[in-house]
Amino acid sequence: MMDRTCPGTVEPILEILDGKWTLLLLFELFNGTRRFGELRRRLQPISPKTLTDRLRLLEEKGIITRTLYPGIPLHVEYELTESGLGLQPIFAAMWTWTQEHGAYLRKKTDEMGQDSNKVM
Repeated sequence: MMDRTCPGTVEPILEILDGKWTLLLLFELFNGTRRFGELRRRLQPISPKTLTDRLRLLEEKGIITRTLYPGIPLHVEYELTESGLGLQPIFAAMWTWTQEHGAYLRKKTDEMGQDSNKVM
């Protein structure tokens, strides 16, 4: 049985993960340190502004670190903090759940899409 305080307790992480592109961005960072341009290419068609906003939020919340390397050309690398790495079990649980229930959901989504394409 779930603790009744659960929704309020997990609200801060839900606010972080709720942003568009955030889950995909974190997934990329689970696979290692990334530069801005690399993240932008991997997350096409994300806009530079949206990527910057998401990275700043994650940095403010202590989920990622931003390391600036001076020189020509200047470059910045992003990586998960220990706190950010602690999110991996959540992603693993979502993957497991999707493997068990995803086919049913995909079927329902496909059926809904077919229904909306019918001509009346």
